[in-house]
Amino acid sequence: MSRRCEICGKGTISGNKVSKSYNHTRRLWKPNIVEVKTILGGTTMTIKMCTRCLRSGYVTKKV
Repeated sequence: MSRRCEICGKGTISGNKVSKSYNHTRRLWKPNIVEVKTILGGTTMTIKMCTRCLRSGYVTKKV
């Protein structure tokens, strides 16, 4: 499962974990991606989107 929102394009980003002694270690931040069934263009589709887009109401979940 790709970690990319199909609505806003939010994806995995990388950076450094910094300890108290200021040691730097590479790490990843992953977005909260969920698979949602929705109706787009009259057809039922399953899309991967972040929970921020789902909460903002960009698409409606199929019940």
